Amino acid sequence: MSNQPGIFSSAVNLDLGGASQPAPGDAPAGAAGDDAVHDVVIVGSGPAGYTAAIYTARANLNPVLLAGSVTAGGELMNTTEVENYPGFIDGIMGPDLMNNMQQQAERFGADIRYEDVVSVALEGEVKTVTIEDGTVLKARAVIISTGSEYRKLGLEDEERLSGHGVSWCATCDGFFFKGQNIAVIGGGDSAIEEATFLTKFADKVTLIVRRDEFRASEIMRQRALDDPKIEIRWNSRVTGINGENKVESLDLVDTVTGEPSQLAVTGLFVAIGSDPRVGLVKDQLELTAENTIAVDGRTSTTSLPGVFAAGDVVDPTYRQAITAAASGCVAAVDVEHYLAALDS
Repeated sequence: MSNQPGIFSSAVNLDLGGASQPAPGDAPAGAAGDDAVHDVVIVGSGPAGYTAAIYTARANLNPVLLAGSVTAGGELMNTTEVENYPGFIDGIMGPDLMNNMQQQAERFGADIRYEDVVSVALEGEVKTVTIEDGTVLKARAVIISTGSEYRKLGLEDEERLSGHGVSWCATCDGFFFKGQNIAVIGGGDSAIEEATFLTKFADKVTLIVRRDEFRASEIMRQRALDDPKIEIRWNSRVTGINGENKVESLDLVDTVTGEPSQLAVTGLFVAIGSDPRVGLVKDQLELTAENTIAVDGRTSTTSLPGVFAAGDVVDPTYRQAITAAASGCVAAVDVEHYLAALDS
């Protein structure tokens, strides 16, 4: 899947703060070494992190964004066509959208590093962020935009057969299932998107839904019902994954009658939602009942001064690319106001 070049060719000022924008190519702060105290370090990318980087870079805050070594771009890197992001009449591939955002952030001077964060220390006026090679970055403000991660079934053989028929990413692995019968678990938009995409390769896709109806939007429901290559197993739950070296079949149980059955498939794609990535901060920041980072109202302000959060890691409800991007904007503006207050 090829990435498109950046689409933002004109320097139109879309922010509300009226901040002057650095010239493209200006060296980011901290280039002389990591002993510097950065204005802001952003942990995590995706729509929230990249948007926060765009806004803070244009506010001359010289952000450092730690995108992760393999998770850069977040969940949208694993999606196919994004049809509901404003401004793209014919839709845009998820990876292309993330590539555009990344290039736009870099255009304004954001320092994007493909490093994994192993720990953070968020109390005090200067926060520290430690990456995997032991480098410690110091910052006056930190934005947490770590997103969410795929939810697993918790079955005994799920991990053992991961990469041997069990997958959480249709765009990554669908090609390997040409001409096969496979299954997708889930009843939401993501599950139907995965199932629809997989019909390009598989002979048959069985969509396994726990209830007698979808949770998906109406347009996605109809898409699944109209696709001749998708068969739906309502009121069904997977209780086992069978196969010695690769997936051979699934054990199912009817959620209404309790009757067991078996489904012969060679692939299983799990699309049952995701959980917020709060492992780095769960012992330092206040969390909500939904295990997201708690923020104050519509702001990005967390329980610690100088620490802000954005994207799916704060959002248990909407979890859309557009709301994540908006959340990243909020975090950037909050950081700008916070630092201005410190300096006044």
